[in-house]
Amino acid sequence: MNRILLLILFLMIPFSLFAQLERKLVNENQPVELIFHAPRHINLLTVEPLDKKSLHFAIMHTFGPLDGGIENLFGLDNGANIQFSFEFALSDKLSIAASRTSQDKLYNVFGRYHVFQQTQNGSKLFSLSLAGGAGVNSSNYKFLPEPAPTFSERMSYFGQVMLARKFSPKISIQVTPMMAYFTDIRPVYQIEGTENLYLALGFSGKFKVTDRSSLSLQYIPNLNTDLRDNFGIGWDIEAGGHVFQMYFVTSQALNEQYLLAGGNGTIGDGFRLGFNVNRIFATGQKRK
Repeated sequence: MNRILLLILFLMIPFSLFAQLERKLVNENQPVELIFHAPRHINLLTVEPLDKKSLHFAIMHTFGPLDGGIENLFGLDNGANIQFSFEFALSDKLSIAASRTSQDKLYNVFGRYHVFQQTQNGSKLFSLSLAGGAGVNSSNYKFLPEPAPTFSERMSYFGQVMLARKFSPKISIQVTPMMAYFTDIRPVYQIEGTENLYLALGFSGKFKVTDRSSLSLQYIPNLNTDLRDNFGIGWDIEAGGHVFQMYFVTSQALNEQYLLAGGNGTIGDGFRLGFNVNRIFATGQKRK
């Protein structure tokens, strides 16, 4: 009897070791988590995916220029640009979203698709995601002496590719080639650009300072116009299921089309206070 038990134990050892090795390989091939704190990083979308059937709700604000001084409470008295957005994950890779921005009362619909994610074992060195969408300017232009823009003339579109890598537990960087297209450009629109097509290259950076907070950077140089480049610096804080993002940025714009065409100030002239509140509601099972 003892010999039989010893034989069974001997046969089980290789299977046990193989199972442990298999679990180790599976774990090492898991995606790298939290390249960024949220699907938004200051103004730009990120490669950070949503779990299937989860909902990301974001409120974004920018205020007036800081150079308004104490009389305007450094821009807080000036009208804020506000954006509400809802993004729902149809799967672990694909999500659809809708947003509304007070600047030109623009409604946007867009989607994100995560092609692949950086893995812990290095089989994927970076994460790659795609995003694209369309928006319509819904402002009332009855005050204009000429006919108001038609629906098609109010349309704008954007597309972007997001490549990101978490280089260490503290440092993450994303590069985002971007484009925006406006079917019509009119002086009454709240943008500075006069072109239909805009090309830019966005850079996002995160430096983790504590377990739940990071320094964040954003830089978006325009590639085909003489508009000023966008620059932002901020602080991300995870607290109670929310991600708060407080920042200073050179642009009033919050949606992708207006980030590229809306015009920018400089750090000394036109720098603005802004903040985002991100909340993810997990309505499905969390990805294992």
